[in-house]
Amino acid sequence: MAFGLYITHPQVRIDPNVPVPQWGLSEIGRARAEQSARSGWARQLGRIVSSGEVKAIETAEILAAASGVTIEIAHDTHENDRSATGFLPPPEFEKAADWFFAHPQESFKGWERAVDAQARIISAVHRLLAGHDPETPVAFVGHGGVGTLLKCHFAGKPVARDRDQPPGGGNLFCFGLADRAVSCDWTPIENWEGTRA
Repeated sequence: MAFGLYITHPQVRIDPNVPVPQWGLSEIGRARAEQSARSGWARQLGRIVSSGEVKAIETAEILAAASGVTIEIAHDTHENDRSATGFLPPPEFEKAADWFFAHPQESFKGWERAVDAQARIISAVHRLLAGHDPETPVAFVGHGGVGTLLKCHFAGKPVARDRDQPPGGGNLFCFGLADRAVSCDWTPIENWEGTRA
């Protein structure tokens, strides 16, 4: 049975002097993506859609090499816009992310609001699936923030940080293409064993 995946990019090279959307995968992140590309589920993918951010594109291209498809770029699937604050050191970023999820109707120091980022990713995914063959497995490769917002929507749950992916990135959740129901919670990409027939 065909499945849909939302995949978050794994670890990145953090560089305060480079805009966040231009960060690429770290050696660890690349190795994890390559390990997941050797799995059976990666070879089943008939369509891979990536956000336009470098780290997502690099992850998508590694998976696409396993399945032989050409990736599509959907620019409206980018991470929540945090450009207003620029780079935040990890401890400060975690506090900001806690606030972002706890106050979805409000903006953290100029960040895109969670409700707006959620509406954007939901609209983008529904648009991309509108003409999609439901028998073809598809993966959306993107980011933890908007991925969590999408997962909350598909699961019919309110926005909350405790529904966020585990630290480090490189996780996925699976959903049905017919009903959009979430069929597995966040799982490390190299550990997921695929769907059971």
